Amino acid sequence: MAKWIKAEVIENRRWNRNLFSLVLSAEIEPFIAGQFTKLGMEIDGKLIQRAYSLVNPPGTKYQEVYATRVADGLLSPHLHALEAGDSLMITENASGFFTLDELPEAENLWLLSSGTALGPYLSMLHGPEIWQRFRKIVLIHAVRFSADLSYQGEINSLKKQHSDQLVVQPFVSREPKEGALSGRITHALEDGLLERVVGVPLNPDQSQIMICGNPDMVKDVKTILEGRGFEKNLRRKPGHITVEQYW
Repeated sequence: MAKWIKAEVIENRRWNRNLFSLVLSAEIEPFIAGQFTKLGMEIDGKLIQRAYSLVNPPGTKYQEVYATRVADGLLSPHLHALEAGDSLMITENASGFFTLDELPEAENLWLLSSGTALGPYLSMLHGPEIWQRFRKIVLIHAVRFSADLSYQGEINSLKKQHSDQLVVQPFVSREPKEGALSGRITHALEDGLLERVVGVPLNPDQSQIMICGNPDMVKDVKTILEGRGFEKNLRRKPGHITVEQYW
């Protein structure tokens, strides 16, 4: 059973009207990049809780989660309203298997995300392991509007620091955006556009793929990749595709 402890809000980074990141201070146990914690608040006499991936890498002073305010959500509007100095509850231990140590060896690593599912990848990218294990890392972030492309400062810093390894390709589906591909990840995968633009081959012999985001995107991308010879990565049978659905 999860052990709940108190967390203090250090900062609420509001990226736009609905997207926000909470920076928290809490004495949580050590975790692995890619794992998630749970946040909770007592609302109308009940502890309302939801899982959120940690954006910060292990070993940092503060914890950070990336979230979206859902208008009729039970918890997210209350989290969005928090300010520095407010408190909430967090589980002491993070959990989950969407982590680098679950991946077989490969030359290239593809990180596909939609919306706030970018979070666990940021945690991985700020640690040393990912750069030691893979020759090329392709970060894909799909959003509806350009204003939804959060963490651009952190991502640009990573690109400068690892210019020979990291390729970043955003998708913006509902408006034109310089440097972004329009439409959906699935279409760019099917017609080969994505590989041509990023300049990294996507094949079972060289690639590991992590997919994190809304269930429809995860399912559709997985289906396309399986049609190209990729297999789901299982502990009993290592493959190429590791997935995490984000709600």
